[in-house]
Amino acid sequence: MTENAISRQAIQQARERLNFNGETIQAWSKRHGIHPSTVYEVLGGRNKCTRGDAHKAAVLLGIKPGVILTLDKTLKTTTFE
Repeated sequence: MTENAISRQAIQQARERLNFNGETIQAWSKRHGIHPSTVYEVLGGRNKCTRGDAHKAAVLLGIKPGVILTLDKTLKTTTFE
């Protein structure tokens, strides 16, 4: 697995969190302003999640650590320990 690759386990955990919270991918996507097909690609392991909305989705889903720069130049950072 390369450094930027996302593990299947991380994807499975993200799916389980959505199920635990009773939230559909469609609803989650809408709430975060990300097109549902992008989220399906991320959760299906078909997107590298290196930039754009796929990166944003992966960070917000907790699949990968990262920084999201918002329009007002604030940062949302997530890290794994």
